[in-house]
Amino acid sequence: MRSSGGLRYEEASGAAWEGGRGAAVGAAKWGVYSAILGGVGYGVSPIYRGLTIQFKVCLEADRRIRDYEAKVRMQKRMMRDRAAWEKYEQEFEEAATPKQQKPS
Repeated sequence: MRSSGGLRYEEASGAAWEGGRGAAVGAAKWGVYSAILGGVGYGVSPIYRGLTIQFKVCLEADRRIRDYEAKVRMQKRMMRDRAAWEKYEQEFEEAATPKQQKPS
């Protein structure tokens, strides 16, 4: 039986299909909402009317990339802080434990 990253092929295939179904439902649901709000924006705002669809998509993609980069930076910072804190705790415990000398 084939294995994919520790998962059986059937499990990985099932997860992929479920993810695809979720993406389709999400695209349909948010597509309707964005069409309604886009229509309102187009009717109300001359600035929104002047933007092309490609530019609107580019703005959203850029925002998501910046959010992702901020999340990754925060995770790396937390890992560095955790490593520094663990090193500090280890040094503190080593300093607090008296070293036993062998009797001669």
